[in-house]
Amino acid sequence: MRPTELDPLFAPVTSLAGIGEKTADLIRRIVAVDTTGRDVRAADLLFVPPYAIIDRTRRPGVAHSGEGSIVTLDLTVDRHQPPPRGRGQIPYRVFAFDETGEITLTFFHAKGQWLEKLMPVGEEIVVSGKVEWFNGRPSMVHPDHIVARTDADSLPSIEPVYPMTAGLSAKLARKAIASALDRLPALPEWQDGPVLAKLDFPGFNEALFTLHKPENAADCEVTGPAWRRLAYDELLAGQIALALVRMRMRRLSGRALSGDGSRGAAIRNALPYTLTNAQERSIAEIEGDLARPDRMLRLLQGDVGSGKTVVALMAMARAAEAGGQSALMAPTEILARQHFATIAPLAQKAGLRAAILTGREKGRERTDTLAAIADGTVDIVIGTHAIFQETVAFHDLALAVIDEQHRFGVHQRLAIGAKGAAADILVMTATPIPRTLVLTAFGDMDVSRLDEKPAGRQPIQTVTLPLERLSDLIGRMRRAVNEGQKIYWICPLVEEAEGMDVMSAADRHKALTEIFGGDVGLVHGRMSGAAKDEAMADFKSGRTRILVGTTVIEVGVDVPDATIIVIEHAERFGLAQLHQLRGRVGRGDAASSCVLLYQSPLGEIAKQRLSVMRDTEDGFRIAEEDLKLRGEGELLGTRQSGTPGFQLARLEHHADLLAIARDDARLFLDRDPDLAGPRGKAIRMLLYLFSRDDAIRLIRAG
Repeated sequence: MRPTELDPLFAPVTSLAGIGEKTADLIRRIVAVDTTGRDVRAADLLFVPPYAIIDRTRRPGVAHSGEGSIVTLDLTVDRHQPPPRGRGQIPYRVFAFDETGEITLTFFHAKGQWLEKLMPVGEEIVVSGKVEWFNGRPSMVHPDHIVARTDADSLPSIEPVYPMTAGLSAKLARKAIASALDRLPALPEWQDGPVLAKLDFPGFNEALFTLHKPENAADCEVTGPAWRRLAYDELLAGQIALALVRMRMRRLSGRALSGDGSRGAAIRNALPYTLTNAQERSIAEIEGDLARPDRMLRLLQGDVGSGKTVVALMAMARAAEAGGQSALMAPTEILARQHFATIAPLAQKAGLRAAILTGREKGRERTDTLAAIADGTVDIVIGTHAIFQETVAFHDLALAVIDEQHRFGVHQRLAIGAKGAAADILVMTATPIPRTLVLTAFGDMDVSRLDEKPAGRQPIQTVTLPLERLSDLIGRMRRAVNEGQKIYWICPLVEEAEGMDVMSAADRHKALTEIFGGDVGLVHGRMSGAAKDEAMADFKSGRTRILVGTTVIEVGVDVPDATIIVIEHAERFGLAQLHQLRGRVGRGDAASSCVLLYQSPLGEIAKQRLSVMRDTEDGFRIAEEDLKLRGEGELLGTRQSGTPGFQLARLEHHADLLAIARDDARLFLDRDPDLAGPRGKAIRMLLYLFSRDDAIRLIRAG
C-alpha cells in the first residue's frame, strides 16, 4: 500500500484550487512522465523543472527600458483611456509615468471598473513585464504584475519559467506548481548519509523549494546542488527498480541449458561466411549464461549489420539441444517475416523446425501452428508480440529472444519471462546505446557488444545535398537504375501534413513514377501487411528498382543488392535514426552510398548531426554524439513505450551520478532486499514519487 503521507501528492491535479479538467489536460502535456491511463497528479507537477528564470530586480526607469526587456517600474497613474463604446477590439489604455518618462499600459478585452479599482488615478504602483517601443513611445501589454507601492514586497524578485503549451499561461503553471509544493509533507531521508555528505546535497524538500522558488539564477541551474539532488533521487529510484527486476528474475530459478553442440555445428557449416571475433565472443558469453542454473538476462548490442540474428540462432540451437523451445519476438511484422526468412532455412539444415506467428496468420494455418507449438514439434517460434498472448501455449519455452529491445520496457520483460517456467531472456538492439544509457535502461542486464562488421562489408559513402540540387541527384539515379542498382528513398511523412512544407512519401512516389515509370514502389506503415510484403517482394526481386518509404524500413529490412539510400529532409531525423536507415545499404559486397537531402538553411544542431553522419559509420560513436546533441529523452524511442524518459535527470549533465546510484542501489538491496528497514521504508516513498511503484509489487510477489 502507498504510504498515507503521500496521499495529498497523489490526488489528481483537479483537486488543486483553480484547476479543472481542461487545465489538467494542458498540464498533462508539460509533465515528462507518461500519464497514460491515469490522472495527472499533484506529484507530477513537482518534477516539472523551470527552463529559465525572469529577473524582476531590474528597475532601469521608463526611458532606459530596452526594447523587449523585462523590467520592474515604480510608476504614478496619470489617466485612463477606455475604448470608445461598442469598439471592443480597441484596447483599454492606462498612462503612467516616473521621473524619466511616460509609459502606456495596454489591456485587451479588459474590464474598465476592475482596472480603475486596481490603478486609481494618482496612485503609486509597481508594474513588471515586457517593454515594447512603438514610434519612440514605450508600452507594456498586459503587465505580469501590478501592485500598489505599499505592497511592493509581495512581488517575486526571481520567477521561474516553465515549459509552455497553448492555452496554459505562465501564471497558471506557476500557481499550480506552488499549490503542489504546499502539499509536500515532511518526508524521511532515503539517501545514504555518507553519499549526501560527499555530494554536498540539500534535503529533498529543500531542493524542490529551491528549484521552484529560486532566490537567484544559480538556484535553477541544471548543474546546481538542488537540481542535482533531485536528479540523483530519480536515478536512484530507477536503479533500485531495475535491481529489483533482476532479483525477481534471478529468484524465479532457471535451469542449465547445455548440449552436445551438434545443432550449432550444423548451422556454422551452413553459413556462407565465417563468424567475426565479436560474434564468437558473444556466443561464448551467452552459452556460458545458458549453462548456469540462474536465468539469463542479457542484452546483445550490435550495430547495423553486425550479425545479431546469427548469434541469437546459435543460442536457440543450444536451447534445442537441451530439449527446449525458443521464441523470437520482433517489433514489426516486416521484421518478423524477415527474421523467419533468414532463420528457417538455416534451422532446417540443423534439423530444427521454425514457425511464424503474427496477427496475420488466421484460421486453419494458425490453429495448426498453435498446436505444433503446444506439442513441441516447433523448436523456434518467430513473430510479433502476438507470440506472448495468452492463447499461445508453449510445450517448453526455454529461451525468449526480443529484438529491438527499446520498444519493450522492463514490465514486458517480466511478462515474457512468465510464459516459460524459467525462460532465459536475450534482448537485442541495433540501436547502439551509449554506456551511460545502457545503465539506465538495462541496468538489470549483462551486456554483450558486437563491435565488428562481417568481413567483406564495404564502407558506405555518405554525402549531404541541398534540395535545390535535386535534379543532379535524379540524373545520378537514372545512371544507377540503368546499371541495375536498387535505391531506397525515405521520406519523413506518409502524406502531406497541413502546414508542413515537407514532401510526403505518397507525393514523392508520384513524382518519381512520372520520371521512372513502373520502376518505383511504395511502402509505409499505413499499408496492410500483405501490401507491404508485396512491395518488399517486388523490390527484392527487381520488379521495382526504387522503393519510396517512410521509416517503416528503418529496422531490419534486408535487401543485399540495394546500394543507394536517399533520406529526404534528413535534418528532421535524429542521428540514431539516420544511422539505422543508412544501414539498409552496404549489406552486400558492392560499394554503397547514402545521400542526405536537406532543406536550407540548416540549424546549428542539424548541421552538427549531418556532419557526424558524414564523418563516421561507427554506431557507438554516433550514439554518444546523439546523446550530447539532444539528451537521452528521444534516443531510445518515445517515453511512452517504456523507455527511461527522465523528468529531472539529464544524462548529458548528470551521467556522473548514475554509477554512484547503481552502486548505492546494489549495496542497499544486498542488505535490505525487501525494503523492510527504516531506509527501505523511505525508499518505498521514493519509488512511488518517481512512478517506479511496479518494483514494490515485485517485492510483494516474492
